Amino acid sequence: MLGKLARQHDPNVLVGFDHADDAGVYQLGPDTALVQTVDFFTPIVDDPYTFGQIAATNSLSDVYAMGGRPLTAMAMVCFPEKAELEILERILAGGLSKMIEAGCTVIGGHSIRDDETKFGYSVSGVIDPRRVLRNGGARAGDRLIFTKAIGTGVISTAIKKGVAKQSWIDAAVTSMTTLNKVAAEVITAELGSAGQARAPVPTPSPVIHALTDVTGFGLIGHLREMLLASEGVSATISASGVPLLDGALDCIRAGHIPGGLNANREFAECIVTYGSDVPAEIKTLLFDPQTAGGLLASVAPESSRGLLDALRAAGVPAHEIGEITAAAHPRIHVAL
Repeated sequence: MLGKLARQHDPNVLVGFDHADDAGVYQLGPDTALVQTVDFFTPIVDDPYTFGQIAATNSLSDVYAMGGRPLTAMAMVCFPEKAELEILERILAGGLSKMIEAGCTVIGGHSIRDDETKFGYSVSGVIDPRRVLRNGGARAGDRLIFTKAIGTGVISTAIKKGVAKQSWIDAAVTSMTTLNKVAAEVITAELGSAGQARAPVPTPSPVIHALTDVTGFGLIGHLREMLLASEGVSATISASGVPLLDGALDCIRAGHIPGGLNANREFAECIVTYGSDVPAEIKTLLFDPQTAGGLLASVAPESSRGLLDALRAAGVPAHEIGEITAAAHPRIHVAL
C-alpha cells in the first residue's frame, strides 16, 4: 500500500521500503545513521512473561538484520478493558528482560483498549552509514548461511490447539527468545575484518553481500525478497541442510498449518521448483511463518566456512543451507 502513495525524496534515507528491507535507515551525520523498525502481534504462547520476551526478541531482530545496534524502544500495547492488569505487567516484564539483555532502553510507549491483546515495540538503533547490511546484493556463487531452525509457526498453531508436546514448546520458545544479537555481532565483525573501505556512501562488504532475518514470510518468502532486491541471481536450497525444530514435521503431518503458511505458499510458490525426492512435509515447512527467526546471510564462497565456524564457536547453531546461482527460471530450486 505504501508503494501506491506519493513518494518522498529525502537524500538522507539510505534504506526505505523500496525493496522490502528489514528496517529503515536514515543518515544523521557522516558516521551515524538511525535504524528504525516496528513490530507487534497477538500472543502465541500461554505464558504472559514468555510472550513478552518473544515479542521483544522479534522486534529487535530487524535492527540486527541491518547490522545495527539497538538503543531505545517504545512499547506498544493493546489490552482488553476487563483483563487482569497483572497479565499485562508480566508481558511488559518479559519484554523488558530481553531489552535489558540487548542493551536497549525502554523509554516509553502507548496503550489502547482492545478486545484482543497485542504487544510489541518500535525500536531505534544506530549504525555506521557505510556498514549497512541490506537484503539485496547477493552474488552468484555466494553461500547461504542461516542461524536458526524453522518451525515456530506450525508449533505455535499446535500450542493454540492444545496439542503441542512439551518438548516442541520448549524448542520453539528457546528459539523465539534467543536474540540475534550474538549472530549479528559475529557477522558484522566478519564484515569489519574484511577491510571494507570507509567510502562516503554505503558499499557492499567483500564478505557479507546480503543479510535479512526470516520472519512472517517464511524462509522461501524472505529468500525471494533477497533475490528480487539483488541483480541477476537465483538460488538453490538444500532441503536436507535446513535445520528444523523438534516437532515441526510432526505438526505438518498432523495438519497444524497456520493460515499465514498457506498465504505464503500461495503467494511465492510460483517461483519455486522441487527435486523429485524432496518430501512434501519439507516443501510445506519452507513457507512456515517464523517469529523471531534466524538471520539469513549471502556470503562470499571463500568466506563462508570461516563465518560458519565463527558463528558456531559463539554458540550460534548456524547451517549452510544453499547457494546463490546465476539467474534462472523459476528463481528458487529446492533440492534434497
